[in-house]
Amino acid sequence: MSYNFETVKVEIADKVAKVILNRPEKKNAMSPQMHRDMTAALDQLRYDDDVKVLVITGAGNSFCAGMDLKGFFNELKGKDPAEYDRITRMATEWRGRTMRYFPKPTIAMINGFVFGGGFSVVEGCDLAIAADEATFGLSEINFGMFPGGAVSKSLANTMHSRDALFYGMTGRTFNGKKAAEMKFVNYSVPLAQLEAETMTVAKEIAGKELSALRATKDGYRFSLEMTWEASMSYTAAKEQEVFMAQKGGWLENGIGNFLKGDYKPGLGDQGAAKKK
Repeated sequence: MSYNFETVKVEIADKVAKVILNRPEKKNAMSPQMHRDMTAALDQLRYDDDVKVLVITGAGNSFCAGMDLKGFFNELKGKDPAEYDRITRMATEWRGRTMRYFPKPTIAMINGFVFGGGFSVVEGCDLAIAADEATFGLSEINFGMFPGGAVSKSLANTMHSRDALFYGMTGRTFNGKKAAEMKFVNYSVPLAQLEAETMTVAKEIAGKELSALRATKDGYRFSLEMTWEASMSYTAAKEQEVFMAQKGGWLENGIGNFLKGDYKPGLGDQGAAKKK
């Protein structure tokens, strides 16, 4: 597939797509065009058989500085209400439902500034690894607004109420180490190690079976909204779905190789068994 976008770069290697928010001169603030580009890029990547994992990051020294306030509010909201509504829905969709239920694992590689709407990009990803030096902030309160729209829901989904309200009401910033302490990200590493560490994780996950990865995501995401009984019924159906997608692979090969003593699931995957 060809990936040519004005504000987003896509680089693919080893079954991993690095999706780069590419407005470094604006700290990768999300313009209307970026929302169009990300919507199109995610749609293409969904069906690209050369891609099993997505890594989302930003160009330059910023991950995402939130919404482009001038381009989105000043230049669009008052002048073209219909287009403003269309882009608002697009912005909400790709950072919310599209990312959350994307059929392939997604990892946020947080290399720098994350403000406002950038929190929703991080929350939409399945995993997040940050640079120790990254700077996070909910600055809306500093200009008389609040973290609304997708950001309020993202905070509720991923942050403890004490942390969300403290940073939302003070507008103070925090770094990658603090983000890890709060579990807003999985963990943080020095910036110099960030890409190598994130790509190691991405390639490890890319080595797993894709239908099982998707079922892992779906089983978790949808079970959050279900009763115990509904979740048991849903995951039983997902097991059958994975069995059919693999043509019996997880049962016949995965468990079969384990029973033959070729590998131990708790200490590795069946890739070693397949090579014998």
